[in-house]
Amino acid sequence: MVVARIDLYAQEQAASEQRASLPEVALYLLWSLFYVFMVVVALQDYYRVGGSHWWEPVLWEGSSALAATGWLVLQRRAGHRYSGYLDDPLRWFGHHLKWLPLMAVSFFVCVYGTRHGVYALLDQTYRHGPWAPIFVYETIKLALFVGLWLGVIFGFDSYAQWQAQRRRLLILQRSLAEAQLTQLRAQLRPHFFFNVLNTISALMHVDVERADRLLMRLGDFLRSSLTSAEQELVPLREEVRLLELYAQIMQERFADRVSLSWQIDEKNLHAMLPALLLQPLLENAFKHAVERSRAPVRIEIGASREADSLILAVRNTGSSLAPGRRDGVGLSNCRERLHVIYGDSVSLRLTESDGAVEAKITLPWREQHS
Repeated sequence: MVVARIDLYAQEQAASEQRASLPEVALYLLWSLFYVFMVVVALQDYYRVGGSHWWEPVLWEGSSALAATGWLVLQRRAGHRYSGYLDDPLRWFGHHLKWLPLMAVSFFVCVYGTRHGVYALLDQTYRHGPWAPIFVYETIKLALFVGLWLGVIFGFDSYAQWQAQRRRLLILQRSLAEAQLTQLRAQLRPHFFFNVLNTISALMHVDVERADRLLMRLGDFLRSSLTSAEQELVPLREEVRLLELYAQIMQERFADRVSLSWQIDEKNLHAMLPALLLQPLLENAFKHAVERSRAPVRIEIGASREADSLILAVRNTGSSLAPGRRDGVGLSNCRERLHVIYGDSVSLRLTESDGAVEAKITLPWREQHS
């Protein structure tokens, strides 16, 4: 089970990393499409004014794209230093914009150096206006460009951070839920075994043979329960088998005072439910009805499907609901486990009618996957 949890954690981590890379891929794709668009527009403008060398506008926009992409890669590699400021946009933008002077100089040198170099290789001259006005013009244009793309990058990074925080919150909630479920199971087992052992202890002084038979059946129950001890959800088939073993133990003590009826359709036996969910309800039926009633008690255990819900019910005669009653350990345990696993999509109700008390659980239908 530990290995399975480690494998599951590794799979979740891999899936998380894959999801985290999607915004990064989308950003670079958008960046590429932007410069493809810029090259297409430059070509159209160039041929409109009578240009004849297609490589010139490609070189102009390509050199700009090369220099800008270099700065984008640096930002993506070092930008994590400022990810802590995503909740404070002014500080985030401020930390990026402080590099604008260095970016302007390096961009200008790279772009115009590339253009002059390529023209020189082709035995041509790259002509442009005076250096000072061009540098001012390129710096203003670069500032607008940087502002636009920092806004885009801020949006992508904020979304990625939100997704990461959401995943961490889900993992934390799952860890807390697992810890709570472990605690609830730890409460359930001692409570159950205490009651069973009390039953056996009472018989040891009256009927040793029956007490020995009860111990053997308790051993069978323990062996069967071990198979589902580390599983939170088990098939209804397995839950019914454990209930039958428990009922056999209790019927040894109350053979002439209780009868059980199983109203479970075989086609529903593959439905999934929390392990040992019904055992505390059946235990309550024995405790509050069979033990306290001199008249024969009838207990009915039912399971049915209604639309997308699994309906579980334990009904017994011979008891009633006391005014202002409170849930015992078993019933309280059931409610908490159901709430942790299913949230608000589950209900557990106790009702009294026609001289019988019924505990009814409605939970979402889940099937066992082969």
